[in-house]
Amino acid sequence: MKDLNDLKRELYKIDGRGYKAYKSLEGDYKFSNYVLHIDHVQGDPFASPSRIRVSLNSNLNKIPEELFDTNNKRIAVCDFLTRTFNKNINKYAGRVSGSGKSGIINISRCTQEILDRTAVTIDKEKLEARFEVGFPARGRSVLAKELEKILYEFLPKIVENSLIYNNIDKDKLINRVKLVEDQEFIRKELKKLDLVAFVANGSILPRESGVSEKPLKEAKRFKSPKNLEVTLNLPNKGEIKGMGIKKGITIIVGGGYHGKSTLLNALELGVYNHIEGDGREYVISNDDAVKVRAEDGRAITKDDISLFISNLPNGKDTVKFTSENASGSTSQAANIVEAIESGTKLLLIDEDTSATNFMIRDDVMQRLVSKEEEPITPFIELVKSIYEKKDISTILVVGSSGDYFDIADTVIQMDAYEPKNVTEKAKELSTGLILKRIEGKDIKININFERKILKGSVEKGPKGIKIKTLGKDGLSINREDIDLRSVEQIVDREQVTAIGNLIKFAEENIIDNNKTLIEVTDKLIKQIENKGLISINTTKGGVGNLSMPRRFEIMAAFNRYRKLKIK
Repeated sequence: MKDLNDLKRELYKIDGRGYKAYKSLEGDYKFSNYVLHIDHVQGDPFASPSRIRVSLNSNLNKIPEELFDTNNKRIAVCDFLTRTFNKNINKYAGRVSGSGKSGIINISRCTQEILDRTAVTIDKEKLEARFEVGFPARGRSVLAKELEKILYEFLPKIVENSLIYNNIDKDKLINRVKLVEDQEFIRKELKKLDLVAFVANGSILPRESGVSEKPLKEAKRFKSPKNLEVTLNLPNKGEIKGMGIKKGITIIVGGGYHGKSTLLNALELGVYNHIEGDGREYVISNDDAVKVRAEDGRAITKDDISLFISNLPNGKDTVKFTSENASGSTSQAANIVEAIESGTKLLLIDEDTSATNFMIRDDVMQRLVSKEEEPITPFIELVKSIYEKKDISTILVVGSSGDYFDIADTVIQMDAYEPKNVTEKAKELSTGLILKRIEGKDIKININFERKILKGSVEKGPKGIKIKTLGKDGLSINREDIDLRSVEQIVDREQVTAIGNLIKFAEENIIDNNKTLIEVTDKLIKQIENKGLISINTTKGGVGNLSMPRRFEIMAAFNRYRKLKIK
């Protein structure tokens, strides 16, 4: 291994030469507290920045092993270090001159959620941080002195103040780990208490704006109705009170702009842990909760939607339903079926983003258009059986139809962002028409999930399988776009990048014509459990721009891939 002086000599040697001379710097260099790995040098000052990595042995970073001796604690530590590294990078922004991306230093910009990322990884032996550096240039010539400034002046300080335990804010790190411990404790307690979600008193649910996930400072703090309030005793924080949402069918009602959708949005992101100060630290949902909606125009490949839609007038098969351009009702049926396929025990639905004819048909319409003439069995007639026979609960925001009171176990009214338990009143007002409609029916919830993926679904281009991330909205595989705008529980573009890498990994290593989508996804999850998220990309040194998606979003991406081939 070369040392820092070897790197400096090589830098001086290439100063002023053409930009590609920077390639000679690729390799590993021993600095006093860490090893610097220059894994890949960009080919041009305007190209994606160079990939750099630093690694510190445990005897140098000195982070106590008890802080990362479980998976969730490890994620908390790496999340904290990534945020700290990014904060320290910002101190040196704009202090290097040059053309193109000269002087840029980037590491993952973490969201409000605490995610498993590849930017910083840690185990008993070492800690690694992966980031990007724009190697400086004048035009397209090497600016050695400017890169020397980054590598010998800026970077040692960033590493010193971000990755060495004695130099970081120990109390904040320990508190982050304790927070995640408490959040995971609540998530486990939900199952013991037959709850699907918990919203702590004092939580701040509204966000700052439509483009900011930070809490709205002047927002009303959440306060549970007394008859829905539960008390939990957390291992670190101690006693905490809040609203417990029970298993079954929960309806959220209220006037416009009174906080119905805000509560549902908080619950859908309650599948993730959040950083302190977010306002939703103790808004915890089942980690298998899935938000579903109508999604006009999406592709569907051989989904069994016959539970909801059958006897189509054109005779189209709904047991293996395929569409290049699904309607609102067929797309929502497919989204619910796929959520069940992926293993959810909690469906989250907002009436505002649902297909009306899929969700409900009132009594007057039933009398005008007979069941024989209507291929759709509305969700309202099936949701009770889905819970009773499959143990899948539903939380549903409703603003226009009281028919749902018939089948609700709990009704929560949001009144100026204050929740009220109005279950008894709602039951008094309910007509009973829906119960009469489903009374005595033996509704069977049998869905065929034997969809086997064919090898070659992900076609290779001239340069293999090329992936491009399109923000949180989707990704492109060899120029075939996968639209993920309606997969609302994706919170970070790096999750989308990871999904693209997982699809590629599956095609190259797992798909064999004999595995179902469930089995392929299980294999991907097992790969990550055994070898880490970093293992799904074989790039030298690993890439630092991946964050962990859930199995539900992985399967959602496969299902929206228009070239998916199913046997």
